[in-house]
Amino acid sequence: MKTLLMDTMRKSDATQVLAIFQEGIDTKNATFETKVPTWEEWDRDHISSCRLVAREGDRVVGWAALTPASSRAAYAGVAEVSIYLRIESVGQGLGSRLLEALIKTSEENGFWTLTSGIFPENKNSMALHEKLGFRKMGTQERIGKLDGVWRDVVQMERRSEVVGV
Repeated sequence: MKTLLMDTMRKSDATQVLAIFQEGIDTKNATFETKVPTWEEWDRDHISSCRLVAREGDRVVGWAALTPASSRAAYAGVAEVSIYLRIESVGQGLGSRLLEALIKTSEENGFWTLTSGIFPENKNSMALHEKLGFRKMGTQERIGKLDGVWRDVVQMERRSEVVGV
């Protein structure tokens, strides 16, 4: 087994990052998205200072990134978490390491609140977020359709204990 490294995402990681995103789409429990965006679209939507990958050698086995919660200035320190792992990497502690690193990076970049919208069926993701200090804010019932089926989303939030206190 190769050493696992938490690292800054690079443009050269794009193909692997999007392939992992496709695996998440295929589960039908990670996102409402039904197709992988282009790298240019993905790059435009995610905060450049808060993008991480987990590497085993040259292989990306997971990634985590933030998207702005709002374009309004008052919410400049609020962002939404995305975290995706290769299917074969689930259950090995990688998610905890990646999310811990993303929380640290977010705080270094001035973010005071992280949010996450999770399908209630994705119990592993909810447990991971709770383990790292996120709390359930509530459930948005039938908030969107995926493949013609209404889905609920559990909203979770983590308030920094170092930024904005």
